[in-house]
Amino acid sequence: MTATQENSWELSVSTYIAAPPEKVWDIMTNRMEEYWCPKPWRTEIIEQQWYAGGRSAMVMKGPEGEEHRLEGTFLEVVPGVRFVTTDAVVRGTDGSLMPSAPFMLGIWEIAPEGDGTRYTARSRHWDEATAKQHDDMGFQQGWGTCAEQLKELAEG
Repeated sequence: MTATQENSWELSVSTYIAAPPEKVWDIMTNRMEEYWCPKPWRTEIIEQQWYAGGRSAMVMKGPEGEEHRLEGTFLEVVPGVRFVTTDAVVRGTDGSLMPSAPFMLGIWEIAPEGDGTRYTARSRHWDEATAKQHDDMGFQQGWGTCAEQLKELAEG
C-alpha cells in the first residue's frame, strides 16, 4: 500500500495463511523469535508485556554482529485479533512511561478468512518523510518476508 496523508502515512503487507486464527495468533505472540525479522537476522525477545501500556522490547541481531534494538509500548492488545505498538513511548529506568523520538505505530492483526486466516501488518507514520524512510529501508520486502515466515510456521 502506498503511504498517503489520508491513510495516516500507512504501509502494509497482507497474506492468507491456511491455518486457523487460533494457531496463527499463538505463533504471532508466543513464537516471535522464529519469524519476526528476515533470516539470517534473528530476534531476541527482552520483554513482552501483553497488555495496553505494557513494554515491548527486543533486539534484532544480524549475521555479522549488527544489533537493532526495538523498544516501545503496547497501545492495544485484543487477544486473537490484533496488537498495536509504538516506539513513541518507552519505559524509563524506574518503569514509568517516557516520551521517545517517534518513528511509527505498528499494527498486526488477523481475521478469519474461509478455512484460514488473513494476516495484515501495518505501519503508520507521523509524516511523509518518515513513511518514505521506512519504505526506503525495505518495508515491503522486510515485513513481507516476516509475513511469509509466519505463514510457513503456521502452515507447517
